[in-house]
Amino acid sequence: MSEDKKAKAVDQTTEMQPKKAKDKHATTAKVEKKLKKHLKFSAEVETLRAQVTDLNDKVDAITDQYIRAKAEIANIQKRNEKEQANLVKYDGQNLAKDILPVIDNLERALAIEVTDENGKQLKKGIQMVFDHMSKALKDNHVTEIEAVGKPFDPHIHQAVQTVAVKDGEKADQVVSVLQKGYMLKDRVLRPAMVAVSQ
Repeated sequence: MSEDKKAKAVDQTTEMQPKKAKDKHATTAKVEKKLKKHLKFSAEVETLRAQVTDLNDKVDAITDQYIRAKAEIANIQKRNEKEQANLVKYDGQNLAKDILPVIDNLERALAIEVTDENGKQLKKGIQMVFDHMSKALKDNHVTEIEAVGKPFDPHIHQAVQTVAVKDGEKADQVVSVLQKGYMLKDRVLRPAMVAVSQ
């Protein structure tokens, strides 16, 4: 090869090397730029994922609160309906309780023996009032608690006296009633005061 050709080839090689170096440097810069861009996007994606997780947790918490509040409202409504039903069912309970002492007094008055005509007329009037009061109580579902001869039940009887068991009697039986007890439907207005055999 001639010297000129060799020199030309060396010049071309020398010219190509800087070009390759420039291309390599440009490629590295592009890769670094892409890498920085990728890292930036990755950081943004992680931030967004964290935000989504946080928002999902908040939604779950709010949903849980909503479900609990809804259940509590349903329970309050059921309780309110039950209370309303009890108010209707036991309507007049206070009036009935207030009338019971009047019935007791009328029974005591009727237990008194009278001999003269005025006393008999007065007793007849008291009997009529007693009958009307008793009917009004029965019409409003107020009933007398049966006690004598029944087994003692602490839910409807109040033992105020105990007596020894006699022949033919069982223990824990109601022997006598000292004050009548009354019920309004299935609720005890006043327990019967009783003497119980022991």
